[in-house]
Amino acid sequence: MTGFSRRVEQVSISGIREVFEAAGEDAINLGLGQPDFPTPEHARQAAIEAIRAGKVDAYTSNKGTEELRKAIAAKHERDNDLDVDPEDIIATSGGSEALHIALEAHVDAGQEVIFPDPGFVSYDALTHLAGGTPRPVPLREDLTMAPETVEEAITDDTAAFVVNSPANPTGAVQSPEDMREFARIADEHDVLCISDEVYEHQVFEGEHRSPAEFSDTGNVVVVNACSKAYSMTGWRLGWVTGSTDRIERMLRVHQYAQACASAPAQYAAEAALTGPQDPVAEMRDAFQERRDVLLDGLDEMGLDCPTPKGAFYAMPKVPDGWVDEVIDRGVVVVPGDAFGEHGAGYARISYATDMETLKEAIGIMADATEALR
Repeated sequence: MTGFSRRVEQVSISGIREVFEAAGEDAINLGLGQPDFPTPEHARQAAIEAIRAGKVDAYTSNKGTEELRKAIAAKHERDNDLDVDPEDIIATSGGSEALHIALEAHVDAGQEVIFPDPGFVSYDALTHLAGGTPRPVPLREDLTMAPETVEEAITDDTAAFVVNSPANPTGAVQSPEDMREFARIADEHDVLCISDEVYEHQVFEGEHRSPAEFSDTGNVVVVNACSKAYSMTGWRLGWVTGSTDRIERMLRVHQYAQACASAPAQYAAEAALTGPQDPVAEMRDAFQERRDVLLDGLDEMGLDCPTPKGAFYAMPKVPDGWVDEVIDRGVVVVPGDAFGEHGAGYARISYATDMETLKEAIGIMADATEALR
């Protein structure tokens, strides 16, 4: 049997999956990173109508349909006050593919990519797959990433750094001042800032701002998706936007690896972006209510948890053995070190589940906490 590439051998199956497999079938799953709401009906209907009309039987443009890219550009103007040319957008198979092509197009073998630790598991894996060298950096006490920490980590070999706000797994939201600083760092050091903004609509305190608002050199690319905002994780529709020359290079990767994003998903995404935005606000309000209930429960357990200001995750500090004890009692949570070595001693809890189930899980976690004392 032939061997395998060194790049792939450096990547392991996600530790999150291992946790899921260790849990029983009837376990309460607080490990999933997806909303528990249905995709908006008008988005579903748009896909159905496109299928029936025979609009999805062929490839679309590599970048995606013109109508979708115009809808994405309008979204950036509406939500981010950014003037984005539809030609400078690539519709991708979810936000993960957008991250993948951004790294593939900008990272040479051995070049470094800086990202938060704990952080989204794909940052490390996709850096390896691009042939790069991961440079995870620790976070502040409130689990945001300090611009000065990023700047200190930059070397002559740095190709890019990743900003994720609101963040997975921490729920942290970077301040506008931080985002301005990230843009300055990208401009002054001539390195790429990849801004992962897939949770931008789940902000409970503060506001979402993009480094792209503050950049003068085109050294910021923005990754986003319909997955979290519109509960469309299974549709696999994301996008990346950036300067024309960067989009052209990312398109070279995308057109050979993917050709185009799923056509039915493109029609659904166009409808989600241009249709009523009430479902987005309804999900955000529900997540905030659940967050508050979870934080109260963790406080009663005596567990310290930085207040998550966005997304739908909390990341409390937990005692040794806590994650295993909770899982053994039938609640799935994810150990913090699944997201990087600086996540050790934490656990990620997703509150993307209904309130009744969440309260049941809090009771079980409280019993597990008491058992370890």
